[in-house]
Amino acid sequence: MKQICDNRQARHEYFILERYEAGIALQGNEVKSIRLGHVNLKDAWCDISNGELFIKGVHISPYEKDGLFRTDPLRVRKLLMHHREIDRMFGKVKQDGLTLVPLSLYFKDSRVKVEVGLCKGKKLYDKRQTAAKQDAQRQIRRAIKEMNT
Repeated sequence: MKQICDNRQARHEYFILERYEAGIALQGNEVKSIRLGHVNLKDAWCDISNGELFIKGVHISPYEKDGLFRTDPLRVRKLLMHHREIDRMFGKVKQDGLTLVPLSLYFKDSRVKVEVGLCKGKKLYDKRQTAAKQDAQRQIRRAIKEMNT
């Protein structure tokens, strides 16, 4: 597995309850651009309509060496999953008020995969609590490192 892009902001903004792996329907020049790392997941989200899962807001820059055939960098792309999984996610999103957020983009063998998270939004106090825990862990690691040297 080779990591292409990571959505760090999603980990800050949401509690990740479940993770799913999905394929993504791309065109050839988009794959070339992804191989170069010209992709941004920061403002991306997932949507279910007509029993199909779509990813919106992903910015894949056009491939520079491509001649005439250019695609829209922000076009809506279809995610490839089993219908049972999509129906289960749809039920949780509608019933529990959860959100589908793309967490990362990576290569698995030669295919591009998206890790989709079923997430619940964090409140401001949750974000502060998470930051305090990370700071405490960082200080503990520093203290242990200083004791060992």
